[in-house]
Amino acid sequence: MFHAQILTLFPEFFDSPLHCSIPKRAIEDGKVAVDCIQIRDFANNKHHKVDDSPYGGGPGMLMKPEPVVAAIAEARKRQPTTHVVMLTPTGAKFTQQKALEYIKKDSVTLLCGRYEGFDERIVDYVDEELSMGDYVLSGGEPAALSVLDAIIRLLPGVLGSPESAVLDSFTEEGMMDWPHYTRPEEFEGKRVPDVLLSGDHAKIEAWRLNQAKMRSQKRK
Repeated sequence: MFHAQILTLFPEFFDSPLHCSIPKRAIEDGKVAVDCIQIRDFANNKHHKVDDSPYGGGPGMLMKPEPVVAAIAEARKRQPTTHVVMLTPTGAKFTQQKALEYIKKDSVTLLCGRYEGFDERIVDYVDEELSMGDYVLSGGEPAALSVLDAIIRLLPGVLGSPESAVLDSFTEEGMMDWPHYTRPEEFEGKRVPDVLLSGDHAKIEAWRLNQAKMRSQKRK
């Protein structure tokens, strides 16, 4: 079983997404276990304060190192081989290839930030920094959910058809998926390409590969 841990100030953020569709089935079938660890539980002050103003001035607040590092230590205690990932705009960009790397591990722990980010010293306690792209979110929770969903659907036995994950966009040499069509054959004057109706599997595969290459070149 793959173990995912999420270090967060808002565990409730994940309640609904993990109780529907593919993640729900994966959890119920014992393919993955997801545990949320409340960072605030590790604050060493009366009011469970986890943030403070930055040295040198500036807007916003930063997450303090003490509770975050203590939460990371708890995650490593629960799953000694876990790979701890800090979700931050300054990290390397998340890709499908990265998701494929993660499913080879026994456990991944996703660290969610808030406010203006983390005290820089926390970086020394994680294994990797990861970004979802060149934009800023209100917190790491949406990013963690995206990473978690990408991982779960790749786990063996999770999808109804094993080929679904193999043929996904970006899985093969970073290429996008080809166009897909279903019934009816014609919709508002637009027909399904004749090659897909031909029954010639060699031509269909060649068409799909060509379309995938063209789409990848155009959209990148």
